[in-house]
Amino acid sequence: MNNIIDALNWRYATKVFDKTKKISNEDLEEIIEAFRLTASAYWLQAWKLLIVENQKTKDSLIEVSLWQKQVSDCSNLLVLCRLDSIWVTEIDKLLDNVVKMRWISRSDLLWYENMMKWYINSLDEVTKWHWMDKQVYIVLWNLLTVLALKKIDSCPMEWIMRDKYDEVLWLKEKWLKTVLALPIWYRSSDDKYANLTKVRFDRDDVVEIIK
Repeated sequence: MNNIIDALNWRYATKVFDKTKKISNEDLEEIIEAFRLTASAYWLQAWKLLIVENQKTKDSLIEVSLWQKQVSDCSNLLVLCRLDSIWVTEIDKLLDNVVKMRWISRSDLLWYENMMKWYINSLDEVTKWHWMDKQVYIVLWNLLTVLALKKIDSCPMEWIMRDKYDEVLWLKEKWLKTVLALPIWYRSSDDKYANLTKVRFDRDDVVEIIK
C-alpha cells in the first residue's frame, strides 16, 4: 500500500472469506488498540468492542444476521456495542481516569464535569441512544480505515437483528446494546465482488469548497 487512498480503493464489503488464512495476534492487538484510540465526544467512550471467536456462537448468529454467512465464516466477528445508557457514574469514571493519567486535581475539571452532566441530563433516553449509536459509527469508520491499511478484509453489517444479538451475547446483563457487526478476515479468490470497479460519485458532485 503506497498510501491511504490506495488502501481505501482496495477495500470493499467482502462477501466470501478465505478460510485457509488466519489473522495474527499482533494484527488483532493493533485493531484493538485502534478501537481504544478512537475519538469520542466528551472523551466518554460510551462503547465496548466484543470479539467473537467461538465458532458455535458465530454459527448461532447467522439467522439473526439475516443469513449473512460472513458472521460465521470470518476469523473474528467484531460486535460494536454502546452502553445501555449514560449515567452520572460514567462521567465520574471518566474524570477519575483523567485525574489519574494527567496528574491533575478533580477540582480542575469541575467546569467540564458540570458542563457534561448538564448536557447528558438534558437528553431523554431515546436521544441518548441515538447519540451513542452515532458515536459507535465513528469507531466503525476508524476500524475500516485501519483494516484497509493492514489489508484485512471486512464487511460492516447494520442489517442484523440487534435485539437478538443482545440475547445471544448476554448483553442485557452487561448493560450493553448491539449497534452493528463487523466480521473480519481475508477475501477469497471466489468472491465475485473483489475485482469490481468501486462506484463513487465524482469529486465535484460531493465536495464544495466555500472560500
